[in-house]
Amino acid sequence: MDYARPAYRPPSAPRRQRLPERIYWVRRVLVALIALTVTYTLYLGGTLAMALRNPTYGVTLLARGAEWGRQHGIGPVVTWIETEYYRLNPAKVGGKPPAKSFGSGATAVAVPTAGYLPAPPRVITPAAHPLPGEGVWHVAGRTDNGVPAIYEAFIRPDAIHTSYVVGIAWMDPLLLRAQLYSGSFIPGGSTHFIYSAPITPLASRTLVAAFNAGFRMQDANGGYYTQGTTIIPLRRGAASVVVYKNGLMTVGAWGTKGFTMTNQVASVRQNLNLLVVHGHPVSDLSNPALWGATLGGTFNVWRSGLGVTKDGAIVYVGGPAMSISDLANVLVRAGAVTGMQLDINTDWVQYSTFTGAPGAIINGNNGTSLLSGMVGSPSRYFASWWNRDFYTMSLRPLPAGATSATSSTASSSTSSSTTTSTTPGG
Repeated sequence: MDYARPAYRPPSAPRRQRLPERIYWVRRVLVALIALTVTYTLYLGGTLAMALRNPTYGVTLLARGAEWGRQHGIGPVVTWIETEYYRLNPAKVGGKPPAKSFGSGATAVAVPTAGYLPAPPRVITPAAHPLPGEGVWHVAGRTDNGVPAIYEAFIRPDAIHTSYVVGIAWMDPLLLRAQLYSGSFIPGGSTHFIYSAPITPLASRTLVAAFNAGFRMQDANGGYYTQGTTIIPLRRGAASVVVYKNGLMTVGAWGTKGFTMTNQVASVRQNLNLLVVHGHPVSDLSNPALWGATLGGTFNVWRSGLGVTKDGAIVYVGGPAMSISDLANVLVRAGAVTGMQLDINTDWVQYSTFTGAPGAIINGNNGTSLLSGMVGSPSRYFASWWNRDFYTMSLRPLPAGATSATSSTASSSTSSSTTTSTTPGG
């Protein structure tokens, strides 16, 4: 009998032992984390690329990058970078400003003989010795039948950084009507704002000036009220720009006498604490934590501020190389008895006046920045993409029967003197 041998079968490989279940879960988690990291990195890269092309985030690429960083949770990193930049690139010490830095145009102007504020006195510079034309007021922007509503003057910010010049705008609230324009970014929220960029052709017919408001609300340590709605709760004691329904504007600490909610309040925009009280800088200017989450009051940077004089005029100050103490000092020298800081850094400090026949439709091309170094164009207020809040000042109708005389601000440091002609600036 034949014997059939079975076919050769190689020995089977040893069976792999299955790893513990937790190992597989760890692998799955690691793969998921890697995928999320790659996805989030691509997302951040995409949003950064869009931010760098978005003028809403600022005029300069650095400002756009900083705004993007704060919006995406790396604010402390942005603040550190800014701090190191200003520490390594401090404001220049000494020197003289460029020629013709102190304004031009008429310094003797027609003002009503009664019912309106007199022209402001010359501003005394904090520098050791005034230069020709420093602190002299010049007419700016539209006038109403020759009556000026805004004057501008220019001085150096202190006795150390003498190559820089800051601008001051003096505004007559009896000739001008204030309006807060709100934005989708500042203050934010879902409220539909009646007054929001762009400035309409109808509103442009009486427009004389527009200027920046304050910090982003998460940094402002204050609230925001407009259109009968509290967008962000108002903080008692906060520095506040209050605009009434009759268009009058003032500055003060919320919750004090005259600064409480009534049915005549149109808007309240708060930003930090007051810088100037009773005509003097406040005592705690050396505390940087009070004056901004980013740079505080330590560095000499672009800053802006707003104040009110004893007779109710509104003064705006904006310019480079100012510490928080410098800003308070310039506000006082401009006549402010109460004052506050608005926004800081180059992209956000912007004041523009506008020319054109009263009643004519104008746009950003009719605007002139207070300082040539202001990187933001006057056109921003006429752009639909501008999503920050700002203020406008527009002409009121000149009262019937008002007469005018001409007052000179060219040389007086304490009061205005009557003259009969308009003279060019020094």
